[in-house]
Formats: sequence, C-alpha cells, structure tokens
Amino acid sequence: MPSPAKKRKLNTGSSKSSGLPSRGLEYFFSKQKQNNGPENKASEGKNASPSPSQDQEMTDEELARKLQAEWDKEAETAARASGSSAEEPAPDTRDSTNTTEATKKSHESPAPATELKKVENRGKGTLLLQSVAASVDTVSESIPFDQSPLTFDPAKYIPQLQEHWASDGGNASYALLTRCFVLINSTSSRIKIVDTLVNCLRVLIEGDPESLLPAVWLATNSISPPYISLELGLGGSAISKALKNVCGLDSRSLKAIYDKHGDAGDVAFEAKKKQSFTLRKPKPLTIKGVYQSLVRVANSQGQGSGEMKQRIVDRLLQDARGGEESRYVVRTLCQHLRIGAVKTTMLIALSRAFSLSRPPGASFPLRSADELGKLKKEELAEVWGRGEEIVKACFARRPNYNDLIPVMLEIGVCEELLIRCDLTLHIPLRPMLGSITRDLAEMLTKLQGRDFACEFKYDGQRAQVHCDEKGKVSIFSRHLEVMTDKYPDLVELVPKIRGEGVNSFIMEGEVVAVDRETGELKNFQTLTNRARKDVAIGSIKIDVCLFSFDLMYLNGQPLLDRPFRERRSLLKSLFTEIPHHFTWVKSLDATSQDSEVVLDFFKQATETKCEGIMVKILDNLPDLPAPSEVAEDTNQAALEVEVSETLTLPTKAKGKKGKGKAAKGNTDNSNGEEKKSSRRKPLLATYEPDKRLDSWLKVKKDYSSSFDTLDLVPVAAWHGQGRKAKWWSPMLMAVRNDATGSLEVVCKCMSGFTDTFYKANRKFYDDGSGEEPAATDGDTDEEGNKERENDESEGNSEGRYKNVRKSKPSFVEYSGPEPDVWFEPQEVWEMAFADITLSPTYTAAIGLVSQERGLSLRFPRFLKKREDKSIEEASTNEFLAGLYRKQEAKAPAGPAKEPEEDGEEEE
Repeated sequence: MPSPAKKRKLNTGSSKSSGLPSRGLEYFFSKQKQNNGPENKASEGKNASPSPSQDQEMTDEELARKLQAEWDKEAETAARASGSSAEEPAPDTRDSTNTTEATKKSHESPAPATELKKVENRGKGTLLLQSVAASVDTVSESIPFDQSPLTFDPAKYIPQLQEHWASDGGNASYALLTRCFVLINSTSSRIKIVDTLVNCLRVLIEGDPESLLPAVWLATNSISPPYISLELGLGGSAISKALKNVCGLDSRSLKAIYDKHGDAGDVAFEAKKKQSFTLRKPKPLTIKGVYQSLVRVANSQGQGSGEMKQRIVDRLLQDARGGEESRYVVRTLCQHLRIGAVKTTMLIALSRAFSLSRPPGASFPLRSADELGKLKKEELAEVWGRGEEIVKACFARRPNYNDLIPVMLEIGVCEELLIRCDLTLHIPLRPMLGSITRDLAEMLTKLQGRDFACEFKYDGQRAQVHCDEKGKVSIFSRHLEVMTDKYPDLVELVPKIRGEGVNSFIMEGEVVAVDRETGELKNFQTLTNRARKDVAIGSIKIDVCLFSFDLMYLNGQPLLDRPFRERRSLLKSLFTEIPHHFTWVKSLDATSQDSEVVLDFFKQATETKCEGIMVKILDNLPDLPAPSEVAEDTNQAALEVEVSETLTLPTKAKGKKGKGKAAKGNTDNSNGEEKKSSRRKPLLATYEPDKRLDSWLKVKKDYSSSFDTLDLVPVAAWHGQGRKAKWWSPMLMAVRNDATGSLEVVCKCMSGFTDTFYKANRKFYDDGSGEEPAATDGDTDEEGNKERENDESEGNSEGRYKNVRKSKPSFVEYSGPEPDVWFEPQEVWEMAFADITLSPTYTAAIGLVSQERGLSLRFPRFLKKREDKSIEEASTNEFLAGLYRKQEAKAPAGPAKEPEEDGEEEE
C-alpha cells in the first residue's frame, strides 16, 4: 500500500495529464464534513481546506493535525449550538490545544514514537490520531507470569483482565500471550520457562477457557497436527510487503533493518517503532482471532488466494499493538517463534496448570498450592511427574491438542484421560525409538540375562499402516505425515494381507524399494526418486515391499501393553505373506551368550544393503542383578567378539547424563567413589510411544570404526534448534582439493557430538552471541535436563569473535543455503558415514565421478578431532571419489539422488 505522501505525488502527476486537482487527506474526509449538519456547512467558508500547493508542502503528520484542529472547532460549534456550556471547554477542545502544541514541536524536532502523546477525538466523524507506543496493553504487561506457580494466584488478575477484554467481545487478548512469550524469551532457565507457561495457561483456564486451545497452538508454533495438512504457505515477500504497507517503509529501509538484526520478528519490532502514528485505532488482537486468521491463510487456495492472504497478514500487523506484538505475530507467520517451548515443555506445563486450576463449572479435584509448597524438591517432582506422564502418554497416543485439551477442560489430569485419548484408527501414534549403541559388545552387555530378537534394519522409510473394517487404509511416516497418496500400491495391497478374523489393525514396518522379479533390495536413494503426491498405480516405476515388524492395535484393542514376543506372534500368525510385496523383517532370537551368531547376523544385514540391526527385548522381566553380579561366562561371551570385528567407536567423554545419574544417588559424596548398584533398571518389552529406551537398541554400520572414515574440515554452521539454539548445529564439512587448494563442502553433520563438545566448539568458534541453550524440548532425559539447568549460569563471556568470518572464504566452494556463520578453516575432524551418494547440492569431487553432480555423505557422524593433522592433511576430493567407486563396485546402486531426511538421523 503506497504511503499518503506517495499517493499525493501520484495524484499530482495524474492531475497534470487529466486536469483534475490533487487530492490530499482532506478529500477523503470531505463527505463526513458535509454530513455534520448545517452548522458545519456554515463554518466551511471560515475553515477552508488548504490549497493543493499548501498540502504538498506539509508532512502527513502536520496535515492530519491541521485537519484534526479544524474538526475540533466544528465539533465545538455544534456543541454550543445544542446548548452546551461555554464556560468549561470540551475535551475535544483540550485535545485541539495539545494537537497545536504537538504540531509546533514537530516543526522543531520530531519526537520519537514513545514520547508522542495520544490524541483522540471522540466526536462524531472525527479523525483518530493514535500514537503506536501509547496503544500497548498495559494491563497484560503488568502480570508477573514468571512467578512460581505455587505463589501465583490467577484470581488476583482475572477480574481486571475480563473487564479489559469485555470491549473486544470478552476474548483473551493476544497481548496476554505476547507477555508470556517476552518473559520466556528473556530467560535461559528451563524451570522459569515452564513456570511462565503454567501461569499463563492457568489465567486462560480460569479466565477464558475458549482461548486455551488457540493459545497452545500458537505457543507451539503450529496450527494443526502433522497428519493434517494445514500449511500457511507464506513467503518472505508477503511479510515484507505487509511491513512496508503498514509501517510506511520502503525496500531500502526494510533491508537496512534486516541486515542489522537478521530476524524477521526483530525487523517487525523495529519497523513498528518507526511508525509514529496510525490514522486508525487498531482493533486489539485476540488469541482466538490470530489463530483463526492463520487458519484462514492456510485454507486460502485457488485464484485470488495470494491477495486474500496478503490482506490477512496486513490486518494482523496493522492491529498489532506495540513492537512486541508485531515481533511475535511475524515470527508466528514465519513459523519460527524462537521461544524454546514446544511439545515436551507444553505438555509439562499443561499437566501442572490443570493440577492447580480448572475452568468455571468444572468439578475435577485440584492440588493445593499451599500443601505443594511445603513439599521437598524431590517430593514435588514426584507429584508433578505422575501427571506429566499421563499427559505425555495421551499425547503420544493421540498427538492432537484438538483432542487432548477439550477433555482436560472437562476432567483434568487423571487416569480417565488415558482412556478418553487412547489409540484411534487413522490417527497416528508417535513411534517408539531405539537407543544407540556404539558396538555389539556394548549391546550384549546391556542385555545380559535377557532374551532378545535381532532384526534387519532396512534402508527404507518407516511406515505406520492403519486399516479399518471397511478396508480404508492410511499410511503415516515416522514424523506423522500422511503418505497414503505416495503409496497407492500399498493401499491396494494392505486389505489383502489380513488373515481370517482380522478386521482392523495398526501395523508398523519399513517400506523398501525392491526389484519385483528377484526381490533384491535397493537403497534409500532409489526410493526417494519415487513421486510423493497423486501417484497413479499405472505410472509407478519403483516397486516397494512392506517389511512389517510390529503390531500395535488389533480388532479395536490396543496392544501397546503386550510384550514384544506376543505382538510379533500375532503379526506372523494373523497376516498373509505376499512375496516381494509384503513380508516380515528377517529376525533372529538370541541371548547375550550368542555373540558369534549375532555378529554373523549383523554381517548378513550389512551385506544385504541394510543399515544394520535392531535389537529388541522379547519379554517383560523383573529387576535383574547388576552386570557385575551376572555369571562370568555371560560377561565373557560379550567380550569374545574380536576387537577387529566389533563395531567400536572411540569412548565418548562423559557427558551430562553420567553426572545426572551420580546426582541421583549413585555416588558417595564423602569420597566421590561410585556406589555399586545392586539392581538394574527393568527393561520392558511393551511398546512405548514417543520414547527412546534400551528395550530397543540399534547398531548401524555407520557407527563402525572398521569401515572407511574421512578427515574433514569444518567450514561453517547454523544455529541449532530447541536446546541447541545457542550452539552450532549442524556444521558444514569439507574435503580438500589438492589441485586448486580450495575446500569443497561435502555434507552437513549434526550427529556424534556431546553437550560438552558443543559448548567447547561454541567458545572456539565465537561470533559474539554465544549463550547457553534455553530449552530442552524433545529431550526426555531428566538427568540431562537437570544438569543443563545447573549450568545455566555459564556464559560465553570470553574470546569474542574468535575463529569466525563475516562472509564465505574465497577458497571454500559451496552453493547451498547460506549458513549463519563461516568458520576460519583450521581443524580436522574424523567422520564416519553410511554411504557416499551423488548430490546436486554439494560440489565435492564434481567432475571426478560425474560432470553434473558432486558427492555427499549419508548419515555423517563425528568421531573425534584429529589434533595430529593440519588442514593440509585432510582427506582430498580424489580420495572421496575413490571411496565412492569402491562402494559402487562392491554393491551397485540404483539411480542416486541427494539424500533426504528419512527420519533415521539420531539427532
């Protein structure tokens, strides 16, 4: 939208050609003047509008103020004519005086937006001149959300808030949520983040329950669950255009702000501050209104949808009051909220909020804040923990806040919640994950005394398959995204594999590209060449086979609490194998004494183009003795695997997990010696959604030091996500070109690093903004969280601007997405990897194996720093090309493509 000055300029230009007079602001309000009655008509001669030439000499602000003063006089005349007292000046007259003074001051030096006084005329048909700074919601800004939930009392603030919200339909204002975001963003303490969220949620639960669900969606930086395709589809240009339209900035000014701050939300904050006045009073944003606007944007499709989205975005920014609301509106539109509070933190906050508060009319029991305040820290954590586990379990089974929160508003946090939010067909549950082991010996040691199953870990895409009684099929990815359209051949196949008596089920398996004639497995790159949407069966060129490995639901009954041996037995006995279309993963039952058999099985897996093996506990067993008390022959069996044949990584530095465990009581504080535990934690064979447990272990070939490794040079990095937000992750790695002396980027790596390494690396490559990470979402390790909280006070105050560059070094060859920081190349890191693949993005070794594509690494994993090597001794592009040729000669692959994130990355 052009600024008023630009409009006058355009009108002036057009008048030269058309003969029409120029039209200033007074033209747009002339009709309202005419409607003010005969008194106003009589005064028109006295208060004539300024001439076009005078208009053009005035600034927009001066012209608006002049019009305001003229309207004030008209209103005063009308008031006197109707019998108003002439002794006491009307409020409008006083505003007129203030307006005149402000106009005089503006000629001398324009006052900043924060100092401009709000000038408001409540007369009929008047111009509204509103200071942006004066429009901030002071009621919401005064609420101390960062207090402890045990001392915070929502009832103290709700009456005033509800009175404040009444003028806007009674809905909670977006300013309330913004206040919460600002406080969260100002701390790195996870405890403070959770407490702030809890208090904000409690105010909504008690004050406006209908706004709770939209608030949760907005705070978790999403508007729908992953399996419901609801994308905003907004580009940066739409947001930039809205900022220019609303704040009156030109492209150069906007770019200057962006170059300085680098974050779209911060740009909006600065742009809003530069907007001194609005000619229309903003309609306060509400939590429900913002969420509904986002849904409208996501649902806008077809012709004219771009303009409709732009209008919605413009209105959101126009109605945002103050810089902070603008900041978080824009960050929400960019889907990059950056407050460090997503799934895990939100579920914890919800469980605690509903333990302390309930909506009006609800009757479920609450915890007494006074009684909880008397508990010891460990006792309080135990009380919170019970509710948190229930809420997390419900969300893992039914990952949709639209299903969870309405039930919580009705019954709170109780065991019934697990029943009301249990498994449902065609709604994916979050998958169970496997823990990482560095080698087979470690795996055998962990599983001493237990029966386990080894399974091939196929190089494909994990799939969750739902089928109901009518034969309707839904297929979901590991990340809960819908893949039904991608695999119409599986949709047609799945109802046919049901055995007698099977009506409905939820099954999990791996979709692998195969040769339909021979059954030979193809690699993951081949699978990625398959179309993703609207795939017609007749056009399929890449055939797939579903290798099933678990059954979670059968004929209306969840099987999550059944041991794996029973679930596997049902899977194999009730379903029909169709060769090269549907079968079960290849498996082997063993114990820790069968080390040689397990090693042979692992070798079979890698030779069959599998990634490695998965190892799963078969039965639920009670606590077992500690490893030191197990029979010596069992220990010896685990150690008999030859060092040259095991998959051994260098021992990692002790991280936070070890410290956390020690804090829990495994260390004698008097002498620091570790106490020998007499029992081991039981490993359950049940299916635990959204958990990474030692009940499932994975050993992949890319963890093996017996395979080839590369010595790479770190050259750049991005800011991490979640708890890694203040560290560098992922990092760009490069090989050396001997002929030119340049460094060719080969991959980005984010695996194999400990928290200790991340901290040290952040200090070594320091761009001046190093801080400790703010949140731990997605990290379910309580010991690690506690340790991180203990380390919150450690800042990166030393070594500012070390070993970094402002721009890409000329000798680094890279053409992908721009990283956040460029390193001064000086280190060599040893990296393991699964495969080498052709890549259209990375240019390493381009021309040596392909004229159009370079080479990249799949599943790169950091092993160690090579202190003994300089960058002149790093691996060369020729060495990389040689490894690729060796790989291809050993196992010819199908059409290769840039590797995608297939969900198997450990991070």
